[in-house]
Amino acid sequence: MINKWANNIRTAVFPSRCILCCDPGAEDLDLCHACLADLPCNNHSCRTCGLPLPVESGNRQCGACQKKTPAYDSCFAPLHYQYPVDHLLTQLKFHRKLTHARLLGTLMARWLAQSVQPELLVPVPLHPARLRERGFNQALELARPIAKQLKLPVDTQICRRVSATAAQSGLHTEQRRINVRNAFRVTGDLRAKHIVIIDDVVTTGHTVNAMTRVLRQAGAERIDIWACARASLRS
Repeated sequence: MINKWANNIRTAVFPSRCILCCDPGAEDLDLCHACLADLPCNNHSCRTCGLPLPVESGNRQCGACQKKTPAYDSCFAPLHYQYPVDHLLTQLKFHRKLTHARLLGTLMARWLAQSVQPELLVPVPLHPARLRERGFNQALELARPIAKQLKLPVDTQICRRVSATAAQSGLHTEQRRINVRNAFRVTGDLRAKHIVIIDDVVTTGHTVNAMTRVLRQAGAERIDIWACARASLRS
């Protein structure tokens, strides 16, 4: 009750504003109704990896997943990685706009409220050197509002990034796969059987695939990916 009053007071004193156009925010979000409606939703996608698919194709699984199923069970990525989502994630990642993570994580939680809930959320970890350089982990910042709203635990210690890999964004598909090979290690006693890996954007899927493999070896039975956005091309 006290928290509810505090939130009401904070909303009255500091009303939400759209981070894209500065109009009043909708539904206690830093996004107005118009900008919320204009978000590029990934409504027709591969049921396995979340890759956006042409509606006219009639398919619900991409060609790559038909040939070779990913290590993980499914990928939920509700938005296309295009403007303004790419702008918001870039501002979060490289310009410390942590409010963007709160907004995007809150939206993800609302869209995920009716889905099957896992036992544990595991954000994609950064290597300690990259974490010191950046000062925060964008996947963890997205996970915080999801965990709070869905009442799920977050574990940032069970899986570590043990290789200081190059940034995936500058690499081609095969280079990305090699880059994250043996990059992760489970460092504790994994008891959860259903795990969700949290990431900001999935492009080729090699990072979450590599992480999934070590979690499966440690005993996880079902592993899903919840990412804010999905890139359209496997480049």
